[in-house]
Amino acid sequence: MEEKVSAVLDEIRPLLQADGGDIQLVSVEDGVVKVRLRGACAGCPGAQMTLKMAVERRLKAAVPEVHRVESV
Repeated sequence: MEEKVSAVLDEIRPLLQADGGDIQLVSVEDGVVKVRLRGACAGCPGAQMTLKMAVERRLKAAVPEVHRVESV
């Protein structure tokens, strides 16, 4: 499952990088994906919305085993 999650994050990454940010996969355990937002995304007020509305939604659609995404 970690490979699938990583592949989806690779698809999302260019969108974040276009705004000066990035995303790093930390772990995948029991359907919980832990990521670290970097660059501009780390301090952005809209980071949680990006995480839930873009990253989590895309991951759940592509990898049904994903239950939620958390920022660490």
